[in-house]
Amino acid sequence: MGCGNFFFTILVTFSVALITYNIIISANSPLQQDLPGPSRSSSSSISVDPIIQMPLHRSRGKLGSSKRLFHTAVTASDSVYNTWQCRIMYYWFKKFQNEPNSGMGGFTRILHSGKPDKYMDEIPTFVAQPLPAGMDRGYIVLNRPWAFVQWLQQADIKEDYILMSEPDHIIVKPIPNLATDGLGAAFPFFYIEPKKYESVLRKYFPENKGPITNIDPIGNSPVIVGKESLKKIAPTWMNVSLAMKKDPETDKAFGWVLEMYAYAVASAVHGVGNILYKDFMIQPPWDKEIGKKFIIHYTYGCDYNMKGELTYGKIGEWRFDKRSYDSVAPPRNLPMPPAGVPESVVTLVRMVNEATANIPNWGE
Repeated sequence: MGCGNFFFTILVTFSVALITYNIIISANSPLQQDLPGPSRSSSSSISVDPIIQMPLHRSRGKLGSSKRLFHTAVTASDSVYNTWQCRIMYYWFKKFQNEPNSGMGGFTRILHSGKPDKYMDEIPTFVAQPLPAGMDRGYIVLNRPWAFVQWLQQADIKEDYILMSEPDHIIVKPIPNLATDGLGAAFPFFYIEPKKYESVLRKYFPENKGPITNIDPIGNSPVIVGKESLKKIAPTWMNVSLAMKKDPETDKAFGWVLEMYAYAVASAVHGVGNILYKDFMIQPPWDKEIGKKFIIHYTYGCDYNMKGELTYGKIGEWRFDKRSYDSVAPPRNLPMPPAGVPESVVTLVRMVNEATANIPNWGE
């Protein structure tokens, strides 16, 4: 057994080193379409599941034949900020995972810090290597596509579909598989405007690939997509992200949403279209009602006065903003918002409070 573990460690180390070499080369070469590194067949005889601490009933259990299950994957760093969000996200994932109408299969936190942390037993986790030092050019999000490349290559993913989610997502009801054969399902973002930036995007999506409208107004999350499609998309997404960040014109045009544009381009390059599903999620405080939505994305700060009036752009008498907790987890039992605050914000705080009240060792 000891020799087997040693052999596996050597194999994975070699694989990661080879992929790292390929990603360095790709940043200065024409965009590559194939998954970098050794093929999956080269390690097909290895029986060890590289997803660390994956519960056996999820990792090895048979999937129900009547469901098209998807595997939920969340990329994260080991920062306090990302970690408390992941713990809350996973709490609600478990609550709805086995409910009627759920297509939710397994779950993986893809931790791109390069080393395990103390939450490996709490959250099923795959440890990915970060980009080589300096390659992200201060834009840490570039680690996301690189982490997905490693996970898709090394992990034994039982489901045929993947939901790419984020730490600041809270699932509010069971999510069915919204994708169909050949088409992903994605949330459309109003600020992703391929037509507006056609001249820039043609550097990465040449005219022989089709009209610029083939690029959907999406990011990589939330997206449900076929696993085999994502295996093709991920290395292109990685290489396009690196190339975009390296190009001053593109970097200036897209700023903090650069990696989102890169995924949209990569999906179009491989001919994977997406159902634009507006009911996928809401984003408080702008979206006020839960309705038929499946996810709350709490990316924006929520500021209100005690009359329940939004004071966006000004710190409110009552507020919830994830950025207030960048170095420490939010305390248990956050104050509820005043009367008149929309349902979406009330639900968000209530769900955060329920999770923190029930997650062991919260704040440690």
